[in-house]
Amino acid sequence: MKNFFIFQKIKENWKSGLTISLVSIPLAVSLAIASGASPTRGIIAAIWSGFIASIFGGSNYNVIGPTGALSGILATYAILYGENVLPILAIFSGIIIISCYFFNIEKYLVFLPSSTIQGFILGVSFIIIFNQINFAFGLTELKTHERFIENVIESFKNIHNGSLISFSIFLFFAIILFILIKVIPQIPGSVIISIVGIFIGYLTSNKIIPLDLPTLETRFSNLNPKLFLPIKFIFSSKLILPALIIALISILETMISAKIADGMTKTKYKKQKEVLGLGLANIASGFAGGIPTTAALARTALNIRSGATHKISTAISSSFIVIISFLLLNYFKFLPLAIIASILTIVGIRMIEMENFVKMFKTDKTNFVIALIVAVITILEDPIIGLLLGALISMLIFMQKLSKGQYELLSNKQEENIFELKEKAKKTDTLIYSIKGELAYINAQSHITRFEKTPIENKNIIINLKNINFIDNDGIEAIEEIIELITTKEKKLMFVLDKNSLTEKMLKESHKFSNLKNKNLVFESLALALENV
Repeated sequence: MKNFFIFQKIKENWKSGLTISLVSIPLAVSLAIASGASPTRGIIAAIWSGFIASIFGGSNYNVIGPTGALSGILATYAILYGENVLPILAIFSGIIIISCYFFNIEKYLVFLPSSTIQGFILGVSFIIIFNQINFAFGLTELKTHERFIENVIESFKNIHNGSLISFSIFLFFAIILFILIKVIPQIPGSVIISIVGIFIGYLTSNKIIPLDLPTLETRFSNLNPKLFLPIKFIFSSKLILPALIIALISILETMISAKIADGMTKTKYKKQKEVLGLGLANIASGFAGGIPTTAALARTALNIRSGATHKISTAISSSFIVIISFLLLNYFKFLPLAIIASILTIVGIRMIEMENFVKMFKTDKTNFVIALIVAVITILEDPIIGLLLGALISMLIFMQKLSKGQYELLSNKQEENIFELKEKAKKTDTLIYSIKGELAYINAQSHITRFEKTPIENKNIIINLKNINFIDNDGIEAIEEIIELITTKEKKLMFVLDKNSLTEKMLKESHKFSNLKNKNLVFESLALALENV
């Protein structure tokens, strides 16, 4: 029965698996180059991460492999330490991801603001796009700098030495690829232009066409298909932070991709299992000599559109990548670097989600500015610094807003009554102050300040604590200060809160509150309090 099930799933998913493999090979080659690695490392990553994730993952549709979202970070560290560091980063990040699985940490990633993520992706997309200048213009043997922006400046300084032929090829195929994606999205454009590009590269390499067009062979002399590459174990404390960020981005991208896939298929993936599969996929990729990987949304969507019904589709895809690579990878040596630049440029452009930035600009300009700051820091300084700085700024702004404290104020002394007062409150000259949400160290002082600086004309004051969902010791101290402020003004003060609630239990330790309770000035409902004014 089990064998029949497997056979049936293979029968249902072999076409989608083949389709994904055809798309994955040129993208794996291109994205590996964008990450500062050899094409072979990209192929290895696509094979092993896809296969392992298909066994241990929790989504039936996610395609795990090299992606543009990670290439900006990887390129930075490949420049600093060489491409041999990338498999080590894959292993380290995989271990961190598995730690997240065991401690269920992935649920806390929702605290990372979308504006920070959008800004980071915008910055990375620009890194991918501007990293293609050398390939697009046929520039070679330029001085390499540690920082991305310095390399871009170096490229622009030497752009007059570029090849008009290379740039024409780059521009033509970038436009063709963009048109193919827009007009016939069901056909993988990168596959088509890769095949055409290999043919053109073959003709130029063999002098059948008298054009000087740099190809993969001119950049990577050894392009033999392999399942493993030897890795050199490097441990440095400097690799911990990038591995942590890679793990963070990998989990976020994978969760987003799986969620979108669920929306397309009306299914539900297993979140923790998907995190486990992602961690093991990265470890497998690293030990095989590949680069860090995550879910690729475009390939996942194509997987679904191609008829995938089960995660065996990605296992089949990995198998086809092995077969096709061993049969045809040597032909990729003829692929012009200008066409690889066109593929990666379109990848970078498609990463930019303009509708999200337009929406942020219209509805939340603060987050729009944060996103731009993150993008600029990512481009000019470092992707990791950009991401961390964006998260820090967002957190500080959120804390500043939270510190103001949520409250609702009802008083018959107001000229414009925003809230409808109960008849009893109007007649008895009563102000009702309701504290909402949290009452803690971050906002306690705001509530105290309101009572300090706002003149209170009402004779009676009711403080409603029923809507507090969290309170700490600073909140208790704030209540005590408010009690002292109001009682010294000779106002009648009453409290409303639920019996046996956390708030009441914590306030039992307060002598000032206990005194009010002993005087029967603490009630379980607003109605009861108003009856005793």
